[in-house]
Amino acid sequence: MNVRSIGVEEELLLVSAETGEAQALSAAVLASAAPGPVDSLEGGFEKELQKEQVEFATRPVTSLDELREEIVRLRGQAAAHAAGAGAAVAAIATSPLSVSPSINAGERYRWMAEHLGLTTLEQLTCGCHVHVSVESDAEGVAVLDRIRPWLSVLTALSANSPFWHDEDSGYGSYRSRVWNRWPSAGPVEVFGSADRYHEQVARMVATGAIRDEGMVYFDARLSAAYPTVEIRVADVCLEASTTVVLAALIRALVETAAREWRAGLPPAAVPVGLLRLAAWRAGRSGLDGPLIDPRTMREAPAETVVQALFSQVQDALEDNGDAERAREGLAALLTRGNGARIQRQLLREHGSLRAVVAECTRLTIRAEPLLAG
Repeated sequence: MNVRSIGVEEELLLVSAETGEAQALSAAVLASAAPGPVDSLEGGFEKELQKEQVEFATRPVTSLDELREEIVRLRGQAAAHAAGAGAAVAAIATSPLSVSPSINAGERYRWMAEHLGLTTLEQLTCGCHVHVSVESDAEGVAVLDRIRPWLSVLTALSANSPFWHDEDSGYGSYRSRVWNRWPSAGPVEVFGSADRYHEQVARMVATGAIRDEGMVYFDARLSAAYPTVEIRVADVCLEASTTVVLAALIRALVETAAREWRAGLPPAAVPVGLLRLAAWRAGRSGLDGPLIDPRTMREAPAETVVQALFSQVQDALEDNGDAERAREGLAALLTRGNGARIQRQLLREHGSLRAVVAECTRLTIRAEPLLAG
């Protein structure tokens, strides 16, 4: 069996090591990093919408150990480049402290600011995008149609943005709520074929409400540049080990969906409205409250829903050699919590959001996960 390749894009927040405040230093960091193509042997760094963040992409790999090494290496490089510019990097999906983001230069970003107003100006969020290889657009769209109900669980697992402008948002993933202000963001209907997918994308661009295909911000989409599906629902994860578990689950979801398609099994006909409610519930709860079970579209304990996801993809995980790693990673997440729970715990321990950011900068480049418990 051929194991599908995976690649990860992570957006990191640039912060002051002293104050924890977001810093508009992406130009200096990228000048040091010498941005390269994302499919190079060394991966690559790229600018993002806001000057207070930087993005990196791993090279495509098939081994989870290789993926972990890539993420740890690139996080470390990002931290070194940021230090040279007088900053640090934090793998947190929103800034806990108040910030007035600064938009990077470029015609595309200027267009977004002009046409989308505060949605663009306030959009300082850091996500994690996972690419998984597919054989064709037909297979890719078949996968997109079949993974729809499970994407909200990935948001819950990765939730890492509880704070917004000096306040506890009440959400595990407030990034997901801010991100869904974009007019093209969120869950989508079943497409049924690659032709229908591309027709929908073309019609959306033709409205003029979005500038180009790159602004089609579906929860999961075909990559415009690579033969992959791109799953975009996750917060950037505080620890590299969590990103690896997330990638393992996503690859297994893709493989499971492709097998169902080849077996002639239809996708679940879950209405978009219910998927939006499931996404909201996942953003609100993270792993600290009920989630909507994709099998029943009813609320259930987070642990029950996470176990349902594992059961859904267990065969593919085992075939990929990832089952034990995913099982242990999920157990650790349910025990000690995701990034949102850890950030809140840090606030209780230190009493300061500045201290939370400082601790998160250390966890961002930590090679090993925290001990469970």
